[in-house]
Amino acid sequence: MGINHARVYGEIEGVELVAAADPAAERRRLAARPPLASSLRTYANYREMLARERLDLVSVAVPTRLHREVAQAALERRVSTLVEKPIAAELEEGQAILAAAEEARCQLMVGHVERFNPAVQELKRRLEAGELGRVFLVQAERVGPFPQRIRDVGVVQDLATHDIDVMRFLLASEVERVYAETEAGLRTEHEDLLSAVMRFRSGVVGLLEVNWLTPTKVRRLALVGEAGMFVVDYLTQQLLFYERESAGAAWPSLAALTGGGEGAMTRIPIEKKEPLRAELEAFVESVAQGSPSPVPAGDALAAVEVATRLVESGRTGRVVQVGAQPIGRSEV
Repeated sequence: MGINHARVYGEIEGVELVAAADPAAERRRLAARPPLASSLRTYANYREMLARERLDLVSVAVPTRLHREVAQAALERRVSTLVEKPIAAELEEGQAILAAAEEARCQLMVGHVERFNPAVQELKRRLEAGELGRVFLVQAERVGPFPQRIRDVGVVQDLATHDIDVMRFLLASEVERVYAETEAGLRTEHEDLLSAVMRFRSGVVGLLEVNWLTPTKVRRLALVGEAGMFVVDYLTQQLLFYERESAGAAWPSLAALTGGGEGAMTRIPIEKKEPLRAELEAFVESVAQGSPSPVPAGDALAAVEVATRLVESGRTGRVVQVGAQPIGRSEV
């Protein structure tokens, strides 16, 4: 992922990509080759890079278990920091990163990149405009083949945090309780499969289907409400709206519920853009202007807490309450 960050930084006007650190010589070579940045200075040790370079901002794209160590080192140098999602593997580690950012008075952003998908952005705008009416159900499917990269956390922290964050972002509501079924030991020592139900404080029911066992890649989100259903395909950046067949009827009514037909489908025009580029541009702008983080660390902590409760539920077979303990909230 760090290679992608380097590529995008090298393309953003007003940003000079000066250095990268990675213990693997091959990845350092890839980062420094044209068209990325032939003059890029590379380091095998990130601490040496932070000590030698005068940086305005840095991306931390390392295995999740190293997020706290590397992010804190950057923040101690008072460098504004973007940490790839999830913010950390454990809630306490994420809180420590947030505390370091607050102490350094530096920008801290977490890379919940799906928020920056143009289809999600358009859906958020339409939900805020009330086009769906009351929302009843949000359903996410994030499945695909096993990724060939370092695997230090399970599918819940690695993948489900995407959809947990997007659901919170779209609904502007916290998760109240969760129930999950998980399966571990199939591809890793961690959970490889998740099927879960989440209840939001707003009353919306959330369904999650996440695994890295399915031979085909699917990234899909659907919201069902009074006026019909929105469907997002993250991969194609497509947004569809399926109108409720009896949309003119009062809700709820027996006639509306038993109309028997399907409403019209509308394909909503989306101006496509690479989500990572939109994310990093937003980060750069917030650092340059000293404005609040586009993805507050408190939101990232909330996603980690929900993921932690899902793992707990899968392990115990019980419904687990969320939010029993306060978590950090910040605009840094």
